[in-house]
Amino acid sequence: METTQPSGPAPSKRVALGLDTFGDITHQPDGSLTHPAQVLRDVVEQAKLADSLGVDAITLGEHHRDDFAISSPEIVLAAIAGATERILLGTGVTILSSDDPVRVYERFATLDGVSGGRAEVILGRGSFTESFPLFGYDLADYDSLFAEKLDLFAKLREEGPVTWAGKHRTPLVNQEIYPKTEHPGGVPAWIGVGGSPQSVVRTVQVGIPMMLAIIGGDPARFLPFADLYRSAQQELGVDPMPLGVHSPGHVAATDEQAREELWEHFAANRNRIGRERGWPEASRAEFDSEVASGSLYVGSPDTVARKIASTVGTLGADRFDLKYANGTMPHAQLMSSIELYGREVIPRVRELLGE
Repeated sequence: METTQPSGPAPSKRVALGLDTFGDITHQPDGSLTHPAQVLRDVVEQAKLADSLGVDAITLGEHHRDDFAISSPEIVLAAIAGATERILLGTGVTILSSDDPVRVYERFATLDGVSGGRAEVILGRGSFTESFPLFGYDLADYDSLFAEKLDLFAKLREEGPVTWAGKHRTPLVNQEIYPKTEHPGGVPAWIGVGGSPQSVVRTVQVGIPMMLAIIGGDPARFLPFADLYRSAQQELGVDPMPLGVHSPGHVAATDEQAREELWEHFAANRNRIGRERGWPEASRAEFDSEVASGSLYVGSPDTVARKIASTVGTLGADRFDLKYANGTMPHAQLMSSIELYGREVIPRVRELLGE
């Protein structure tokens, strides 16, 4: 995939446009909560629709709490693989810090094989920490766990004999990992980055592209990170690496309808997490401001397309994933949003970018 230098995006490149969900627990028409098992089946249906519309990728988040249904995204992706033909199947993110890199690699190499080469993994430290005590890890090791396990995962992508030693697991000595993939560079991977310079440079050092999670504020404020990413590639002498962006949003027939459909569910989700983290209550003014000039991609197909094209152009991004599930929004509204995204937003973005 072609990438750009800090001066801006190349006018001829084709941007990949995907969708992202955490499998949020949704509302039924009567206002009751949907059973998690049904949410998982609904996610498969959402992915099937996205595939039929030509959406480039679907990524599923990993969480271990009762407001999200997906704790094992690769299992859901395997179900999606059997029901789709072309869409890329990824995670957003796999919490590498509280998992074993060897098992992660084996699972995604397996998914890649059964899906005909469509698997990818986005690796992250995790903005939610429930997995650490659940799997026996100490939060005091939050940073060192990720750094060490990322180093091992990068070596596994070479798909040759691995000799490696670290602090948090037993060493490997001339160890082969199976199955192998059909990709020259091993399992396709990204690193999810929230926006620290150290994290940006680390993606270049390990040779795994960066997926920027932009969930608040003007996307242009992340331009220094995009420029640092490209500068680090030049300074370290590595081949150009793609840049991805992930942000939340919702598409409806009109701007007003999109805002009204999302607000209730966005606020409920934001306030629940906020109470755990000491945040103030979400306000409608804050929500409207994020929609107007921040990182909520909410509105009619033309409005959302223009905002995506602006972000892609500003950052020189090679990929944009819209997090279409935000809180308890019903399955029917999610399906409608996906339909509009695939049928109207994606072609309009490509037209605006002059592809």
